[in-house]
Amino acid sequence: MRRVAIDPRPNWQKRVEEFGLYYHTIRDEPYWDESVFYQFTPYEIDRIKEATNALHKMCLDLVQEVVDKRLFGLFMIPDQFHEYVIKSWEADEPTVYGRFDLAFDGVGAPKMLEYNADTPTALVEASVAQWMWLQDVDARGDQYNYIHEHLIDSWKAVLKRDGGPIHFTSLTDELESPEDYITVEYMRDVAIQAGAKTAFIPLREVGWDRPRRCFVDSTGFPIHRLFKLYPWEWLVNEEYGPNILIANTKWVEPAWKMILSCKSILPMLYERHPDSPFLLPASFDPLPAGSYVKKPIHAREGANIEVVIDGRIAQSTSGPYGGPCVYQQLAAELRPHEGRYPVIGSWIVNGESCGMGIREDASMITGNTSRFIPHQIVV
Repeated sequence: MRRVAIDPRPNWQKRVEEFGLYYHTIRDEPYWDESVFYQFTPYEIDRIKEATNALHKMCLDLVQEVVDKRLFGLFMIPDQFHEYVIKSWEADEPTVYGRFDLAFDGVGAPKMLEYNADTPTALVEASVAQWMWLQDVDARGDQYNYIHEHLIDSWKAVLKRDGGPIHFTSLTDELESPEDYITVEYMRDVAIQAGAKTAFIPLREVGWDRPRRCFVDSTGFPIHRLFKLYPWEWLVNEEYGPNILIANTKWVEPAWKMILSCKSILPMLYERHPDSPFLLPASFDPLPAGSYVKKPIHAREGANIEVVIDGRIAQSTSGPYGGPCVYQQLAAELRPHEGRYPVIGSWIVNGESCGMGIREDASMITGNTSRFIPHQIVV
């Protein structure tokens, strides 16, 4: 695993904008950064795949245990939604995608930092933009990136179970939040390629038809299935949250992802698999000594995180998240490469590891403006 400097393509802004990456620059700083890239060997890629597939299986086993033992309180899932989550799991409602964030230095085993199981972003960057970058800089080069194909297959699997229309929504539209909008539109595009009939609707325009007891779009058409780039823990606490329990709307991601999208899985996974090379020690209680990271169980985008080294806070971020926290041992594999800390976002789509993207920052805490860096496989 090497960080390699390279000259950006002369027209790189235009090239990434062709694929919807209009948010390539944030506050006059590059978000998409192709002045460097990371090289991986096939062996290193195999390790990432192995870790991702193993973690995915552990997570599914954990969901089964949480359902069997009714451990929903550890995830702050409202009481009225417990049975809803159970039914979602027992009906085997399909998941399309998720992203494991891994610390990896090419030497030790990849270590799970967290699982973005419900609303992962950086999808367009990983699936499309970095692949087109590789075609421009080295058309014969290789990359661990089968995300696009797996997404199409995943939507085909959804349609095989139920071929009804699918609505796609995000909190905001193209002008207010281009990243969310483009991510949702990309997912809509692959669903169309899979054969789905689709429509986009901003979340604020989703309505409730009281007589028909169903969610509807702005035309009054019932929403049969909804892909949402909006977290479940926010959705269930909205004023209209209770309507979810009586509507026939199907959801992507499904309700059982409320379990896996919560950082409470970190100590629970470690308790059950303490010898796994892919897990870091983690606890619901403060670790007695050493270096660790404190994370609110529902924090997002690197907010409200504390990095403690030798008992002292070394780095921290502000944000709106409070509530219960988990404590995870600081990963030795999270090492700086030329002063930048890379985190691998390893995608699980249609139940299988299929590609990755890299975010890096001068801080050990990856936030929403941390840079996206492309990668290449070398023999």
